Amino acid sequence: MHTTTGHWRLGLLLALTTSLLWGLLPIAIEIVLTDMDAYTITWWRFVMSAAGLGAYLGWRRQLPAIASAGHLGWALLLFALLTMIANFVLYVVALDLTSPSVAQVLIQIAPLLLLLGGVFLFHEPFAPRQWLGFLLLGAGLLLFFNRRLPELAEPTVGLGLGVVVMLAASISWACYGLAQKRLLLLFSPPQVLWLLFTGATLLLWPAARPAQLLDLNELQLWMLAFCGANTLIAYGAFGEALRHWEISRVSAILATAPLFTIISMWLIGWSGWNLVAPEGLNTASVLGALVVITGSMICALAARPAP
Repeated sequence: MHTTTGHWRLGLLLALTTSLLWGLLPIAIEIVLTDMDAYTITWWRFVMSAAGLGAYLGWRRQLPAIASAGHLGWALLLFALLTMIANFVLYVVALDLTSPSVAQVLIQIAPLLLLLGGVFLFHEPFAPRQWLGFLLLGAGLLLFFNRRLPELAEPTVGLGLGVVVMLAASISWACYGLAQKRLLLLFSPPQVLWLLFTGATLLLWPAARPAQLLDLNELQLWMLAFCGANTLIAYGAFGEALRHWEISRVSAILATAPLFTIISMWLIGWSGWNLVAPEGLNTASVLGALVVITGSMICALAARPAP
């Protein structure tokens, strides 16, 4: 069973880095989505991440020896690979159907699923008061969608479909996170990520249309480059955070990602930059987002006292 190093301050810093980058990611993807499809965006993210991380591991002479992984290791790698690809693609599809802030609020379901998985698979503590967090999460989602609740009743089109797709993305991400936690017994976090990024690059190649890169303007090219760097740095920090800190603690910090998204969207609107369509969140929606974040953090942090 994997045990953490106990360096919680480093785990906190790494988790905050991941949260910030994931908060900015949907805005960058939204800009690129205008002229590039979900599969191709995801493929380019994996290509850039695999190349960058592979170069680093090669320079450090730390490329993984996958032949020694054994049957269980290979099975875990395949499971993590498929669930990571599913999460990446489904997230972009859901984002295209919703908006950056909506996507980031909905994806808060993922850390909670990861938390529950940590409780059942790794025997991390779970306190009865954590159910309060789940109730707050549900109430916060209802408040967040206060003006668009009728749209949620139609799960085959528009916002309703986006919610369904994002739920599938959340389940996929939680499964990936649990598999990565177990893979840390066999490989270091960068090695796990390089194997997954490389495998995903190969598997998504038939569905990608690399020539769409020529259709992007300068801003979109920079945003796509940011998406690639974001993937490498955020997931690297996430993997390292799991090595130093419990899943519950990391999940609590990841819950703050919607704050970075909402603040960034507000700053873009305030500046007058016409980068993405304004979301027009009302006071109740913003309050709902804060309730969702609070519920997510309670679920994670109620497990035990802070160190």
